[in-house]
Amino acid sequence: MNPFISSAFLIICAGAVTFIITPKIINRMKMRGLVGKDMNKLGKPEVSEMGGIAVLFGFSFAILAAIFIHTYFGQFQGIDLISLVAGFLTILLVGFLGVFDDLIGWKKGIRQWQHALIPALAALPLMAFSVGIKTMSFPGIGVFAFGIFYSLIIVPIGITGAANASNMLAGLNGLETGLGLINAATLLIIAVMLGKTNAIIFLAAMIGALLAFLYYNWHPARIFPGDSLTLMIGAGIATAVILGDMEKYGIMLFAMYFIELAIKSRHKFQSENFGIPQKDGTLAPNPKGGSLTHFFMRLGKFSEKQVVLLILATQAAIAILTFIVFYTGFLEAGL
Repeated sequence: MNPFISSAFLIICAGAVTFIITPKIINRMKMRGLVGKDMNKLGKPEVSEMGGIAVLFGFSFAILAAIFIHTYFGQFQGIDLISLVAGFLTILLVGFLGVFDDLIGWKKGIRQWQHALIPALAALPLMAFSVGIKTMSFPGIGVFAFGIFYSLIIVPIGITGAANASNMLAGLNGLETGLGLINAATLLIIAVMLGKTNAIIFLAAMIGALLAFLYYNWHPARIFPGDSLTLMIGAGIATAVILGDMEKYGIMLFAMYFIELAIKSRHKFQSENFGIPQKDGTLAPNPKGGSLTHFFMRLGKFSEKQVVLLILATQAAIAILTFIVFYTGFLEAGL
């Protein structure tokens, strides 16, 4: 199956399931009182939480569809089923741990350092099946062989770091979902050009699920993603990056997240990303700061939607730069 056709097929599969299930999740969460206050709006309206459950359903359906079609119809050539299943298990575990975290998270009993280490447990399937010689090239250093340490050290650090990074830069309607979409789409194009089938499958499934979910999560949000989604987005991208040998580009795409990490560390990881809603519909930054979101709020009198669009535009610029770096090297390799 052509990679463009297979990507479109998986995007549609994941998107359709997520689009159908999300309204049911919204109603179910409201019935059970699993709601959170929208802190960026006057009156702090209550919104359903744990939207990651819907995305997990859509994503999982697309992955299982890809495995079924490969097994019975011989499509998706180039699949490594062992790695695919290992990556799928890792993302599923992160999703389930995210649900657990949403229910009894760090504000309800789990300490924040424990909350940060939760995704490391989910990296075990990838660690178990990724043993072998793994090399990476570094500018000015050359090629370095990590060997077994890649699986035992780099993989869990990558999954944990990416999951928590995605969870840090969040809190505004559509922000985390939009950032995940931009990153996944950029990596999907790179994966298609490199012919990395497993990465293509994961990224296409994620894009479809996130696109459908964004419809309900965009301003004004009818459902929040929760840690069940933010953690899963980061872990999903990290898994695709690992299986597609795209570590260099994954790190570049996470540039803003590294800045957010530095800001959060200065505030001892206790700061929030929310703004202070004004009567004119704009958001004022928290005087104490503590997030990149406050930096963008200080650029002018912007509404929540405008702040989100500014951040997404910045991420899109980073994505374009990342692709240019890849494409330049891709052409040189071809020559």
